[in-house]
Amino acid sequence: MMHDYETLLDDFIHRGLAEDVGEGDHTSMACIRSTRISKAKLLIKDDGIISGVNVAKRIFHSLAAAADFEELIPDGSVVKPGDIAFYITCPTRALLMGERLALNTMQRMSGISTIASLFAQEVEGLPVKVLDTRKTTPGMRFLEKEAVRLGGCNNYRSGLYDWIMIKDNHIDACGNIPTAIDRVQEYLGKTKREMGITIEVRNLVELQQVLDHGGVTRIMLDNFEIPILKEAIAMVGNQFETEASGSITLHNVRAYAETGVDFVSSGALTHSAGTLDMSLKIIFSEG
Repeated sequence: MMHDYETLLDDFIHRGLAEDVGEGDHTSMACIRSTRISKAKLLIKDDGIISGVNVAKRIFHSLAAAADFEELIPDGSVVKPGDIAFYITCPTRALLMGERLALNTMQRMSGISTIASLFAQEVEGLPVKVLDTRKTTPGMRFLEKEAVRLGGCNNYRSGLYDWIMIKDNHIDACGNIPTAIDRVQEYLGKTKREMGITIEVRNLVELQQVLDHGGVTRIMLDNFEIPILKEAIAMVGNQFETEASGSITLHNVRAYAETGVDFVSSGALTHSAGTLDMSLKIIFSEG
């Protein structure tokens, strides 16, 4: 089921805090007076692209509505070690309750934005769009896809509900390519839905079957070696959109993009992204 961004974010924060805080932060309640106010800085310790600043702001405001959040570096910006992304001033207990959720989320999102920016740089100047996939962390997809966009790449479908993708298992399960396409078209007609249709092909024989049958938006050429991919794109011409997929990494994405394919999709944008190192340091306390 599709939800709006604000609802997803509030639910994510609620679940994240419930997981981490539980019945309460006993360490802080034992050590720190409830009246104590602290100011902290978000210190960047890596080179990359920052994302998740707005999420951190929402986290701290959910714990302390009157928290003073001073943003210095917006989402999508290039950062380097020593940069300060924001200052946050609020009750110390709230600060420490939100610290880990904010850092975990920002580190993950920034890692994805950083690798996405590298993919975008690799294909710079070529008329190709780099797409993410559904290979995301459960419960974090909407944030990880936001991070992909902030890094300069593009989102594919949000889930199973907003784009038809006929993959090899669908084809094998229903019999053959023409049957799969016909059933999709029949389903869309009955349900009165307008959706893009991608079909995956594994070789030139399957590609020819799709070209002969038609009825799709995009043909995904899965795990094609570069010379065969070029031949496939020539066969398609301008009849349908083309997409290269399978084992596409930062090291080979430009070679795939240079074949003239319209889209390149890579799970590496999310499932292979690291994290951007950062920390939240208290710099002043009173009360």
